Amino acid sequence: MGCGCGRESATGNCVCDVLREILDAQEDVIENCCETSCERSINDLLGETDPGTGLDTVPVILYCKDSCKPFKGFGANRYNDELGKIGEMQASFIFRVKDIDDDCCAVLELLRNPNDPCKCDHLHDPCDQETKGLDNTGICITVDLNCFCHVTCLPAISVFN
Repeated sequence: MGCGCGRESATGNCVCDVLREILDAQEDVIENCCETSCERSINDLLGETDPGTGLDTVPVILYCKDSCKPFKGFGANRYNDELGKIGEMQASFIFRVKDIDDDCCAVLELLRNPNDPCKCDHLHDPCDQETKGLDNTGICITVDLNCFCHVTCLPAISVFN
């Protein structure tokens, strides 16, 4: 089955297929015509360009199908790990793929720089987000990958040091 982004598609959804490929590559690293940025990041993650890199994550930015704008996810952890109390809301345009089911529903973890004091209000566009020192937040959201038309892969990083 063909796909509008110049690749063959297993599911009919390019975004789903690329994220599934990233997930498979990440799981290989951690239990639990031209080269595109996603392919390069996947190769870096798998150590095909430089073995023994210790990289474990391909950060992604997704673009909503209807607006073609970058998707911003929101969530919160528990306040001081207390059951029944919600901590400060956080937002991110950058995610780590955690899981994808057969219907192309994905669990994504928000990635943020823990030293970036602003959590939501200043993020109007991915360029507003601090990318140096991205780390996992433990905040996961579930999305329908059929709602996205584009994925941008950032260089592979390590969030599980």
